Amino acid sequence: MTTSCLGKIRSYYARLSEKEKKIADYILENPERIIHSTINTVAEDLNVADATVFRFCKRIGFKGYQAMKIALASEIMTPIQQIHEEINEQDNEKTVTEKIFKSNIRTLENTLQILDSSSIKKAVELLLHAQRIEFYGTGGSAVIAMDAYHKFIRAGMKAFVFSDSHFQLMSASQLTEHDVAVVISHSGTNKDTLRILKTAKANGAKTIGMTSFPKSPIGQNVDVALYTISEETEYRSEALASRIGQLSLIDALYVNIAILNKEKAKNSLEKIRNAISETRM
Repeated sequence: MTTSCLGKIRSYYARLSEKEKKIADYILENPERIIHSTINTVAEDLNVADATVFRFCKRIGFKGYQAMKIALASEIMTPIQQIHEEINEQDNEKTVTEKIFKSNIRTLENTLQILDSSSIKKAVELLLHAQRIEFYGTGGSAVIAMDAYHKFIRAGMKAFVFSDSHFQLMSASQLTEHDVAVVISHSGTNKDTLRILKTAKANGAKTIGMTSFPKSPIGQNVDVALYTISEETEYRSEALASRIGQLSLIDALYVNIAILNKEKAKNSLEKIRNAISETRM
């Protein structure tokens, strides 16, 4: 991500109120601590209200505390990560493999650090009560959408996915206020996915977005946004690395749903196993 959180704080500093300067100083002096802290923790440390911290984040150009934390995490982690994950042409197969595994582990760790528990909870609630769940994504994100469908259908949910963008758009046009559309886009700016999101919202459907960019059109316009953090190297794009975080988010949502819908998930899985076993006979 390209947003410079620390740069924004410094540029706004002279125009901040005394309380806002107190928050700014805290972040500038403890950027690593912020990415591991909740808004409540920061407010308590500074003896200010949560709302004051939230307004500060809005003041410097972010949607809220979570968006600021994601930008800050990306800003302070990237230089260190690039040093440790530089893949060279001289690396042997084992070394390349180790670096890729370590990069994937960092993607998961960094994504976990910036996850907002309230967003996860809201996403689970929307999915749990949806009459119909549609997963949307194009290109690499289509693979994530298909994986999500595969898991949620096993949990007994009325889940659907289409690989063709035109079919996706037609499907979104049939959604209602009782349905949920899950849109997946690393950049958050894919035109086809944005058109699908707009169509789903126009029909009253609830929307969940997965992206790496909080200030992207998708990040700004869904009901619930779930973010991932990934890094780019010479041989692997940031979008490719973000799949690991997105797949893990899908897994987390699926398991939460399966736990809350235990009997339904158990019966659905049993039906699937029986159907598969019959085809092998």
